[in-house]
Amino acid sequence: MTDMDAVGNVLPHVFKNEAQDDKDEFARMQSFVGAIAVADVVKTTLGPKGMDKILQSMAEEKRHIITVTNDGATILKSIMVDNPAARILIDISKTQDEEVGDGTTTVAVLAGELLREAEKLVQMRIHPQTIIAGWRIAKDAALAKLKEIAWSNFEDEEKFREDLLNIAKTTLSSKLLTDDRDHFASLAVDAVLRLKGVNNLDYIKIIKKPGGTMRNSFLAEGFILEKTISTGCPKRKENPKIMISDSSMDYDKIKIFGSKVRTDSMQKVAEIEEAEKAKMKKKVNKILAHKPDIFINRQLIYNYPEQLLADEGVMVIEHADFDGTERLASVLSADILSTFDNPEDSRLGTCELVEEIMIGEDKVIKFSGCGGKACSVVLRGSGSHVLDEAERSLHDAL
Repeated sequence: MTDMDAVGNVLPHVFKNEAQDDKDEFARMQSFVGAIAVADVVKTTLGPKGMDKILQSMAEEKRHIITVTNDGATILKSIMVDNPAARILIDISKTQDEEVGDGTTTVAVLAGELLREAEKLVQMRIHPQTIIAGWRIAKDAALAKLKEIAWSNFEDEEKFREDLLNIAKTTLSSKLLTDDRDHFASLAVDAVLRLKGVNNLDYIKIIKKPGGTMRNSFLAEGFILEKTISTGCPKRKENPKIMISDSSMDYDKIKIFGSKVRTDSMQKVAEIEEAEKAKMKKKVNKILAHKPDIFINRQLIYNYPEQLLADEGVMVIEHADFDGTERLASVLSADILSTFDNPEDSRLGTCELVEEIMIGEDKVIKFSGCGGKACSVVLRGSGSHVLDEAERSLHDAL
């Protein structure tokens, strides 16, 4: 069927058959409706009397995953929308979460309300560019007023801490932690002040351990890695040299994918295994040339190299996840090594003490004395849903 305009002229086909072109009032109305609908979704979670949302995935394999939250960014990231204006509003909330950490609901609601009022002005035949110009004037006036009434107690340590506490309490007043906001505000402020101006939250590790009550949560000096020390290794090291690695340490078994090895006898199999062991021993010797006291590897470490390292008195920690090794390297000022040929060019980390401790029913590894900046917040609570929301709330405060 040929498309025609109001006067009967044939309109050219520019788009594919599946494409749809919306113009003028209809296109504007779609944008208004989509963005305002997204703002209305999160509006009920705003403020001290805001309510939580229960989110469940529609994917069949993820239907068992339930999220209970009133965090705007988490809610908006979880919903699928086709409306372009609604997507922009979700992106605004994500940016706010990445840059500031808090105010994710507020930016979506504020943008939605501005668009709600703009819709009325558009219906009064006011041009959109005129409305935008008015918003820019209002933005400049608001910024000028904020700068006029702003103050800073940065020079006075006691008053500065009090200001930070009030900011953290305000953030937590609409969260799950509102009943214990004094306790958690103090945890957040103590953790941030330890950074001494360094704007890197990687130094603050949040650990969730089910059990106890929310008030049992505490701030631990140093960095905590949720792994265990390998069997046969020392469980405590003072002032150690720490090597962080991302290297394959599982070659002591035959691994030829998609291939088969045929031999005439078991002796030949033993010779292949010996060759693999000799190769691994050479690699371990290169590691020992760096003279580390602790060897942390992101990947798996098989029994043979683990035994060689343990025999030399090296504490071995395997399967440290990517996030853990990245944070550790940052905290300990160490390089993540994948080859071990140049000991003189490699930078090993150090701290005052590394030991294995118990938190709840789990063993973890604590790195103490990491330059005074690193710390770990251990969250306790009755279940995983509570702990997940507590982590999101504490992240906002931080």
